[in-house]
Amino acid sequence: MTARVVLLVTSPRLPAGLLTASAWDLVREHPVLAGVESELATAVRVAGGTVTLTESPVPDLLATAGVDGTVVWLAGPAGDDRMARELGLRLAREPGLAELELMYGSWDPPGARLLDAVAVMDRLVSPGGDPWKRAQTHATLAQFLLEECYEAYDAISAGDLDALREELGDVLLQVVLHARLAEELPEDERWNVDDVAGGLVEKMIRRNPHVFADTEVGSIDEIIANWEQIKKTEKARDSALDGIALAQPALSLAAKILHRAERAGLDVPPPLPATPDDEARLGARLLDVVVEARAAGLDAEAALRRAALTYADAVRAVETTTGSATASGTA
Repeated sequence: MTARVVLLVTSPRLPAGLLTASAWDLVREHPVLAGVESELATAVRVAGGTVTLTESPVPDLLATAGVDGTVVWLAGPAGDDRMARELGLRLAREPGLAELELMYGSWDPPGARLLDAVAVMDRLVSPGGDPWKRAQTHATLAQFLLEECYEAYDAISAGDLDALREELGDVLLQVVLHARLAEELPEDERWNVDDVAGGLVEKMIRRNPHVFADTEVGSIDEIIANWEQIKKTEKARDSALDGIALAQPALSLAAKILHRAERAGLDVPPPLPATPDDEARLGARLLDVVVEARAAGLDAEAALRRAALTYADAVRAVETTTGSATASGTA
């Protein structure tokens, strides 16, 4: 037999004792070495294994393995790449000295990097972190949340999925930052990112009984109807218009109000301007345009955006041919 050195790699984002059965068999049956003390080392000792700390990992691993034994190295959070390279070079120079084996005792679960995002944000907002982030409030960050959502929307409109991934990260940054700042609120108002995630999980389960309960649905329309009925029961709103985001652009706001009124079965014609000033008349005309767009199955906000971007292209084309971009930019 040949000596065997096993590098046991585990996820730092899972509890220390959460290992595969084969990993537990390995650390119980063979000597274990490590470079630093850790929760995993403690868990192995509690389970009946032996863990020895060493400052000379390569010679000590080979000496412990002997001629035909097995020794386990508990890799640190960074995987101990330097030690692994040194050991690999030693075994390459001396064929037959020992076999090197890599074993994963646990893996990062999906969403594990979200824990890293929370940890990094906590460091940034804690004393000694980033002064700018520590100085922010929910109100001062509101504009950035809106901007990041618009940038994600732009990436979707452009069909740029790489950009979308990055922009969603910026949206997530805002979510994590808001949640971390909420931990600094007075105790009776305080909440954190787990409260945000927990509320989301409960809402998803509650509003999708066709997946998590025994509700049967025959179409997407039925799913939407169930969702709306559950939402109506939860919110107990006084008006069909309650809950509309009033900060959204005016055309999309108008379309949303019309949609809610229609869904509630309310036939309410757009009112005439209360005052005969030019702004009121213009507003009424624009609202009429949104009504016409909905009747035609069109999105007034998207149509105006498309027209505006087409006009922007025309402006840039004129700037290119006349060389007026610099002049107009400094006016």
